[in-house]
Amino acid sequence: MSEHEHKHEVKIFIDQHGYQSPNPTTGAALYALGKVEPGLELYREVTGDREDPEVLNGPEAIHLKEDEHFHSGKPKDYKIYVNGQEKTVTTKIVSYEQIVLLAFPTPVTGPNIRYTVGYEDGPHKNPSGSLMAGGKVYVKDGMIFDVTPTDKS
Repeated sequence: MSEHEHKHEVKIFIDQHGYQSPNPTTGAALYALGKVEPGLELYREVTGDREDPEVLNGPEAIHLKEDEHFHSGKPKDYKIYVNGQEKTVTTKIVSYEQIVLLAFPTPVTGPNIRYTVGYEDGPHKNPSGSLMAGGKVYVKDGMIFDVTPTDKS
């Protein structure tokens, strides 16, 4: 490897095992590098009295620091409110369909029934808005969803 290529790799630790990683990399690459088991999440260790942020297992770019530490663990539970009822989800991203099922475990049916999903108090990436069929949003503790069945007729 040339000296130039070495400048783009950093030593990191995942679950206390050392690895060389390209920098920047992706969350998916870190999950693969650290052999994170299915059902577990990867977290970036931070200093102080703060919660370690989750590393998403996806294509988003992640900039690393030399000797940075990551650890895997059980996914965090998020307490959200759907139509005024406290619900728990175990993923950082939820779909329109998941939210509708949380609001209406036995969905209102009919050929013209659609659901309107609004949300507020979300994370920085999506603080408020509407969720459309097939859509997904990031969640945080305390996020509020309002789901209303509507007749399209």
